[in-house]
Amino acid sequence: MSRMRLAIRHTTHYSFGKPVMHALQRLRLTPKETQGQRIIEWQMHLENAHAELAYDDQHFNHVTLIGVEPGAREVIVTCEGIVETEDNAGVIGRHSGHLPLWSFLRQTPLTRPGPKMRALLREVQGPVEEAPLDFLHALSALIRERVAYETGRTHSATTGEEAVSHGFGVCQDHAHIFIGAARATGIPARYVSGYLMMDDRIDQEATHAWAEAHVDGLGWVGFDVSNGICPDPRYVRVATGSDYRDAAPVTGISFGGTEEVLRVDVAVSAHTPGPGQSQQQDQTTQ
Repeated sequence: MSRMRLAIRHTTHYSFGKPVMHALQRLRLTPKETQGQRIIEWQMHLENAHAELAYDDQHFNHVTLIGVEPGAREVIVTCEGIVETEDNAGVIGRHSGHLPLWSFLRQTPLTRPGPKMRALLREVQGPVEEAPLDFLHALSALIRERVAYETGRTHSATTGEEAVSHGFGVCQDHAHIFIGAARATGIPARYVSGYLMMDDRIDQEATHAWAEAHVDGLGWVGFDVSNGICPDPRYVRVATGSDYRDAAPVTGISFGGTEEVLRVDVAVSAHTPGPGQSQQQDQTTQ
């Protein structure tokens, strides 16, 4: 089984128009310790903010609640570390967490199918009951074909139905369409936010998103609709949930500030061994 280690640096920079009186931010920025993924090291650095509380939510996401220092006009959150991943062909395995599996059959406002999604679903070839995995691959391919990947034209509140109607979207939209369609056929599905090491660059402007569906006999299986593949060792799972709102990297509220400008910088690369480490320690086959 091939393994690799990824070095990640994720910086979130908030700028406020006026000094903030009070603000709380909920951060889901710590990768999961799950099947096929292990944290080697991980640190979170805060500027003009302090940690209030850390806990694991109902999806086993590690959540850090931070308070912004009164009077701050900017906040910088920097997360960095090394995560070891394995190639399991996108299979995460058995269900875990505090929520029952059937809860991932419930639609949310972001995933609920309308006429356009239902019409798309009717075009998917293959019986769901006899070959669910083949059906899900066909669904992923059809969504990628019909909904072009275009940045800057949708936003965090865009629904899967709207993205299908527009014919364009980003990874978040592709995931919502896939999740809503899978649930409509009786297959539990969930949203995943995380990191992807790109082949052509290290620096990126955002985190990545994909979907997972639960298949009898395999458990949870990942589908990256935007790239047309199942996640491999280049992917790092950070948070999961019913939709984007459950797994968003940063959510929160603020009082006393005006316009909030958010800038995100993400860098993901293969980890280079330091002195005394062998390359085999960082990329092995067993």
